[in-house]
Amino acid sequence: MVTPSGVSGRIAVDAMGGDLGPPEVVAAVKLALTEFADLNPVTLVGDEAVLKPLLEQQGLSGHPSLGLLHASEVVTMDDKPLPALKRKKDASMFKAIELVKIGEAAAVVSCGNTGALMAGGTIKLRTVDGVDRPALAAIIPRQNGYFILIDAGANPDAAPEHLLHNAILGTHYARVVLGVANPRVGLLTIGTEEGKGNALIAATHEHFKTIGDQINYAGLTEGFQVFTDHCDVAVCDGFVGNLLLKSWESLAHFFSATLKTELKANPLRLGGALLSAGAFKALKRRINPETYGGAPLLGLRGNVLKAHGSSSRHAIKNAIRVANAVVKADMIHHIETDVARANAAIRPQPAATS
Repeated sequence: MVTPSGVSGRIAVDAMGGDLGPPEVVAAVKLALTEFADLNPVTLVGDEAVLKPLLEQQGLSGHPSLGLLHASEVVTMDDKPLPALKRKKDASMFKAIELVKIGEAAAVVSCGNTGALMAGGTIKLRTVDGVDRPALAAIIPRQNGYFILIDAGANPDAAPEHLLHNAILGTHYARVVLGVANPRVGLLTIGTEEGKGNALIAATHEHFKTIGDQINYAGLTEGFQVFTDHCDVAVCDGFVGNLLLKSWESLAHFFSATLKTELKANPLRLGGALLSAGAFKALKRRINPETYGGAPLLGLRGNVLKAHGSSSRHAIKNAIRVANAVVKADMIHHIETDVARANAAIRPQPAATS
């Protein structure tokens, strides 16, 4: 069951990464093939001796939309990114990325080592023309919907142009995944008044105003505003973004655990909780990170989507769904066009010679 060559739009799935192992990944692929009628063909990348019996169990052997590419090595969570990239050339993660590089796939999905996936994607695929650094995008719930946080940790030492590119990357991702036609972009800082923030924010703010015809700039944005219905894309450097993301995830777990403890404190509260079960289930769905399944590394010449290491089959299934959506939208082509326009607007033009 070898992947046919030259298949446009195929999604490569690293079957060996993740805490729950290949059985969960294979089960996720079955769910995706069953639930998504418009799903592009999928290639599972991993050890054939492990995967073939799992495909048999799931009834996927010979499936017309599923291929298998053998990889003899695995990038573990303990591997250092660059040494792994040099030593484990036959690792499932890197072979999946290679499929994108040579044009036999358009996207890769992996639950494996984040650093290795980012290093492999950046080095093997390179950034699109005009983009200096890739950015990690995360989808976070807010009032009346969700927002894109970008950068969520890929580039902690950013320059104003990097944040400008993040705004364009986040805008296109919000259009495709959140379905927002004209996403509002907020620049994360410590106050909404002009001049608030450091030199990076001041320069980026001017860039955003310069390309106002390309992004729907909602202005300087404070941390509390991102959880209101203020913006659809929150732009920051990877240092700030990762702090915000980890704080949000920790706070969500804290409130969930605290709520369970307090509701069980006495029979009266427990009775009220049973009456409110529907509301609690709806809240759980809203804050469940499995809804979108992963975070893409945007700005590369191929689509790379990182699912959490502990992802369940439902989370991986949704990561595949998101990968399918960005491929079908031809998002990378549109990003290249807009980045070129933005760079031309903010960079000094050479003087005309007589």
